[in-house]
Amino acid sequence: MRKENILYVVIPCYNEEAVLKETTKRLREKFDELLKKKVISKKSKVLYVNDGSKDKTWELIEEINKKDNTFTGISLSRNRGHQNALVAGLLTAKEYADVVVSMDADLQDDINAIDEMLEKYLNGADIVYGVRNKRDKDTFFKRVTAEGFYKFMKLMGVDIVFNHADYRLTSKRVLDEFSGFKEVNLFLRGIFPLIGFKEDIVYYERAERFAGVSKYPLKKMLNFAWDGITSFSVKPLRFICGLGFIILFISILIMVYSLIQKVFGNTVDGWTFLTISIWFIGGLQMISIGIIGEYIGKIYNETKERPRYIIEKDLLK
Repeated sequence: MRKENILYVVIPCYNEEAVLKETTKRLREKFDELLKKKVISKKSKVLYVNDGSKDKTWELIEEINKKDNTFTGISLSRNRGHQNALVAGLLTAKEYADVVVSMDADLQDDINAIDEMLEKYLNGADIVYGVRNKRDKDTFFKRVTAEGFYKFMKLMGVDIVFNHADYRLTSKRVLDEFSGFKEVNLFLRGIFPLIGFKEDIVYYERAERFAGVSKYPLKKMLNFAWDGITSFSVKPLRFICGLGFIILFISILIMVYSLIQKVFGNTVDGWTFLTISIWFIGGLQMISIGIIGEYIGKIYNETKERPRYIIEKDLLK
């Protein structure tokens, strides 16, 4: 007889008041289906993680919990960002669950993909990535920048699943190993492929956001991409080193050229070139110092070993 696994669905929430009731309704229906098929245990739950919301998200989570204890939650002491909120939920859920699915609250991730994720888990996969099968509904700019992000991350040497965000299934033993990753600068899409174990992929069509607005505008996405690169790759530092050798070689050529001009008495020639070179090299130096400073800043944050999140309220206790 097949074991009925305890499933926890972890959902980070930041100002999700407008969508939370619909998310709860759809997940209740999905849990009923899975319970009827005896795929999951009756101890399974949905864990909402309130990430310091400024609206009534937490009050709504408490209200939902009172009506149906399948839905529970934790509330962080302040806004810590999506990745930290997700970590808080995953590490809380692993103490109770056999398997955990993480997803966003906005209903863009296809809830029905959970069935296939669980099937692949039962067939031996410890990590199952939810991957978008197409981006037809995205604007041209969004599609180009998103796909460019994944390709650039690969180019920088980051092991990342193409078109995968944070919709994934993980087994308890994966989360036990994940708990050993103590870094403050989080980029979960790069961390889970590092853990290993058997992986699989489920493809799904991403829907439009049910309500509310995106919590990842362009500026935030760019910062997220930069965090991912600097947390998992030293290629920018190697690029600076390579660029230094190139500039050194060019400077030797300029020196030879200048000596030849001196010999022939053409000392005034090249003033424009010299001016441009000074500004160009000065700009490269500032950029290089900035990149090095970014890495030093990350080292500084890691050495402080401050907690990534603080749980203020916990409905599981």
